[in-house]
Parts: sequence; structure tokens; C-alpha cells
Amino acid sequence: MTRVFIAGIFHETHSFLGTTTGLEGFAIHRGAQIPARRGDASQVDGFLSVAEREGWEVVPGVVYTGGADAMVEHAVFEQFWDEVKPALEKALAGGLDAIHLSLHGAMVTSECDDPEGEFMARIRAMPGAADLPMYCVGDLHGTLTPNMGALSDCMIFYKECPHTDAFDSAVLSTELLARCLKTGVRPKHLVLVTPIVWPPTGTGTKDGPMRALEDAARRIERDVPGVLAVNVVGGYAFSDVPHAGVAFSVITEGSVTDAQEALRELAGIAWEMRQGGIPPQHDLDAVVRDFKPGGKGPVLLVEPADNIGGGAPGDGTDVMRALLKYDVQGAGVALADPESVAALQRITIGQTMTLPIGGKGSPLDPGPVTLDVELISRSDGVFELEDHHSHLVGSLGKIINMGPSAVVKHRGLTILLTSKKLPPFDLGQWRSQGINPEDLTMVGIKAAVGHRVAWEPIASASFTVSTSGPCTSDITRLPYKNLRRPVFPLDALEA
Repeated sequence: MTRVFIAGIFHETHSFLGTTTGLEGFAIHRGAQIPARRGDASQVDGFLSVAEREGWEVVPGVVYTGGADAMVEHAVFEQFWDEVKPALEKALAGGLDAIHLSLHGAMVTSECDDPEGEFMARIRAMPGAADLPMYCVGDLHGTLTPNMGALSDCMIFYKECPHTDAFDSAVLSTELLARCLKTGVRPKHLVLVTPIVWPPTGTGTKDGPMRALEDAARRIERDVPGVLAVNVVGGYAFSDVPHAGVAFSVITEGSVTDAQEALRELAGIAWEMRQGGIPPQHDLDAVVRDFKPGGKGPVLLVEPADNIGGGAPGDGTDVMRALLKYDVQGAGVALADPESVAALQRITIGQTMTLPIGGKGSPLDPGPVTLDVELISRSDGVFELEDHHSHLVGSLGKIINMGPSAVVKHRGLTILLTSKKLPPFDLGQWRSQGINPEDLTMVGIKAAVGHRVAWEPIASASFTVSTSGPCTSDITRLPYKNLRRPVFPLDALEA
């Protein structure tokens, strides 16, 4: 029986938050807990579904799953490796045919700017693993490094942003592994990193340069002999590492020359469309001031500077302040504020309390807003995603825990307070708390692009607005120290 080892580590690391992420920032699945994830629609499940179909013996190691947050303490990575290494040694001793890795691709630790590449290098250094097929899956916002290309036979990055294809990407990666095991043909994995860095707001694949690049990638897959897959990696602008930014890779059984030509073509498209990767933003005060009620569905106030999916704290107060300033009736905001949730445990439903809400997680925010609020409801914050293709499923599975939560009201504003920050990628976050999101007049969305699948179908309008926060779309303001230079838009570059 074909035996395939699986392990993984998933984290999107924001280098400019000024704090660190420890072991508490990761959910850990070990041994038999990994095959038990069959059916949860995650990356891991994508691998398991193909393994089941192929009749493989899955040899589980360990999977560490984090979110988007601050620099990872290097001790976490070393503990992860201390768990993977003996499991892999045992697997190799029993005979192993291949390795599959479930990754994000934009992890950074306090001592390593390419942990995924380091992970692959350590695997390759183990006796018996140097020549095994190694196939991987990663996030469109990963940092694709030349080291990853040199050490892996194949990586498949998500093709969609918002990420509705995490499961499908893992399936494709695993199907290509099955192809390799059946034919004995090992593909080549070629990587090209461009001199371009786009903020998350510029990496949506519905339109703009990313749409053009994905269309070109699919054409190359169709037309160039031997090409199995082409990756368009939008990159993660908030990782201060040498290779952050836009990159491409080609997995091919054919001509290296043809693959390199395809990479150059993609790089040329990205360069010609580079300005389109930095979309404009609206003035928050003007949008809220000019709001006229009566539209069918909420007006979205999208604030990428407090993008939870990008690592921001998710408690920024700018949108809430604007809604209060203009006394917008029927509006809603969701903030991660465990202190406020805990304080609300002291009163009963229907009672009022004075609370300093939000503004605690970033020194860039103007600070908490003290409000007299009425407690509407409380919950444990556990709910099932409405959309089983949501980006959240890819890493967390279908059941989400945003921690003890509470809904409060101040005048016409509904405020959903959670103990854990949760990207606003699924309407079940609101509905699980007894609130119909279609009935909101305006709503703050702490995201860049990932909210679109859930929210845009019900919205009457959407405005990306300028607010304070660490996930600014004006990346020229970030204090990069390790990023390769020169790059657009930080430096003046000739075509």
C-alpha cells in the first residue's frame, strides 16, 4: 500500500504589530486527530479525500494551525519540528512513498524569515527523505521563496481571493502527487519573485491585475505542453522578509525553457498593471455623512487598515465613531473586545452598563469609546459556517469559535463583541447572534477582500474607507528593514 506522510504549519505573520504569537496562537492536531478531520472541508480534508480515493495509507504527523497575527516566537517552530521529526523518522523506517505538507506560506518567526522553506530543508536532510516526492498546498497570500521551489516537487496556491478554494487547492496538489506516484515522473518547480509588493486590497481575483494574471495562468496551463499548474501568488505585504510580494511558479513535466518564458510573461503583465494593485480608498466621514437610508441591504464600510484576516486586532473604533457621530440608525459593527465581554457578565439581559469599547489593540487607534450600552444577548460564540467554501473553512473547519460573545446597543447602533477576533467572512457570525445582516443599514467590515463572497451579494453599496490601523493599504508608510529593494511601490523603478 502507498504510504504518504502529512504534516503542516499555518500562520500569516504580520511583522509590524510589535507583539509576538506563542503556542496559544495555534490549534494543534496530532496523530489520529488528523485523519479525523475528514469532512471538515479544510486543506487537510482536501488531502484526505484524495488519499481515501487512492487507497493510500495516511501516516499522520502533526498540524499546527494559526491565523493572521504577530511575529511567531521561534520556540513554537522548534516545538513543531520536535514533534514532526520523530513521527517522520518512524514513518521513514516503516517505508514511505511521499510527503504532503499543509501550509500557509507567510509565516515568520523571531529567528527565521522563511520557516516553510526551513521546514522543507530539514525534511530533505533526513535520511531517506531527500528523494521522496514532496507536494504542498499554500495560501495566495503566502511568501513564495526560491528555496520553496527548489525543495518541493509541487506547491499549489489558492487561485481565488476571497479564498473559496482551499479544499480544492489541496485536492489538486494531492491529485498531482497521485499522478507522480503512478507515472514515476517528477515535475520541476520553477519560481520567479517580482519587484512588486501589493497590499491585500490589491490582490482580489475578481478584477484588476490579479484577474488578468489568473486568466493568463489558466491559458498557460492549457496551451504550454507539459505544464501541470501555474501559481499566481499575490503575496503578503505585512511580512517584512526578503521575498514578500508578488511571485509566480510553474510546475511542469515539460521544457524548462518554456516554463521560464511563461514566468517572464506573467511578470510582464504584473509590471504593466502594477498601479492597479493599489486601489483607491474613500473618505470615511464623507461616506457616512452622505448616507441616505432606504437601500435594500446594508452599505458596507470596508476598513482594510483593521483587517482581521491580515493580522490587525479587529477592535478599531474609527467606523464606530463615524456611525455615532452621524447617529446612523440600524447600523452595526463587530469588534474583538474580550474585556468588554467579560465585564458584561455582571449584568442581565436588558440591563445597561457603561463600557470603554474597542480601541485597545493598536497604538494607531484613537482609543476606546465609552458608551452606555444595553445588553441584548450573550452566547458562547460557537457557530457553524453558512458557507462551507469560506476561507475560514480552509484552516479552521466548519465549526467556528469566536469565544464568549455579547450583543449590545447604543442608540441606533448594534455592536457585536467577541472574545476572539474573527475575520468577517461568513454571515453566520451575525445570524448566530440573532441578528439578520440583511437588515443592517450600514456595517463595518474589518477586512480587505475576503468578505466579498459573504457580504457583497446582500449589500446595497460598498466603500473601502481610510481608517487607522496596522494593515494600511499605503505600504510606503511601513518601516521595512528586511524586504528586498528596490520594489514597487516603495522605490522608483524603470520598466
